[in-house]
Amino acid sequence: MKFIGLIPARYASTRFPGKPLAKLAGKPVIQHVYEQVAGALDATFVATDDERIYQTVLDFGGQAVMTSANHPSGTDRIAEALEKVGKEFDVVINIQGDEPFIQKEQITSLCRCFENSHTQIATLGKPFETIEALENPNSPKIVTDNQGYALYFSRSVIPFIRNIEKDDWLNHHTFLKHLGIYAYRSHVLKEITQLPMSSLERAESLEQLRWLQNGYKIQVVTTDFETVGIDTPDDLVRAEAFIRNRQ
Repeated sequence: MKFIGLIPARYASTRFPGKPLAKLAGKPVIQHVYEQVAGALDATFVATDDERIYQTVLDFGGQAVMTSANHPSGTDRIAEALEKVGKEFDVVINIQGDEPFIQKEQITSLCRCFENSHTQIATLGKPFETIEALENPNSPKIVTDNQGYALYFSRSVIPFIRNIEKDDWLNHHTFLKHLGIYAYRSHVLKEITQLPMSSLERAESLEQLRWLQNGYKIQVVTTDFETVGIDTPDDLVRAEAFIRNRQ
C-alpha cells in the first residue's frame, strides 16, 4: 500500500493569523510538522491557499500544492490536494498543520490500521489525565465499541459516571481525548467530502459526526504521546517551553 501525508495549512486564522509561518525554536511551525512526519510516509505535501506558506515549504525543501481558498474544512482542502498531486495513493493521512510535536509512531500506528481491509477511516485518541482537561469543550471526547470503533464524539463529557463523585471519575473509566489526525482510504475521502452537513455535526461542530451519521466506521488508535497544538500565540509560548524542557 502507498501512503501520502497531506498537511492543510491556512494563513488566515481568527485567533492566530499567519500561524504556520510563526517561528518555533528558529523554524516555522509548518516546517516542524513536515519534518516530523515526512520520513514515515511514501510522500508528504503541504496543502495551502497562501503563496507565502507555499514558498516557505519549497524553501526548506518540502513539497507543497496550492488549493482553493474557499474550502469549508481541511478535509475538503486535502481532497483537492490529493487530486492535484496526481498520483495514486491507497491511504491519505490528514495531519494538522499546527501539531509540531506529532510523532512518527503515531503516524505508523494509523497506517497499520489499514492492514485490515475493512478499515475505512482511522484516528487517534489519548487518555485524559485531569478532570480539568476532560471538562474542556475544546477537547472532544470519544467513546468506542469493544472493537475500537468510534461510537460517538462529543464536546460534552461522555460517558457520565453515575453515583461517583466527578473528581474520582478518572479512576473508574478511561476517557479518551480525540487528537484530530485522520487517515482515510482514498476513495472514502472522496466520498465523505460529497456528504452534506449532518444534524449531529451542526450541533457539536465536529465534522467527523457527519461521517458516523452516514454509516462510516472510524477506527480509534490509542496513543500515549501528547501533542501540543498551536491555536493561539500563548500556545506558541507553551510550545517553546515544551521544547526547552525536553532538552
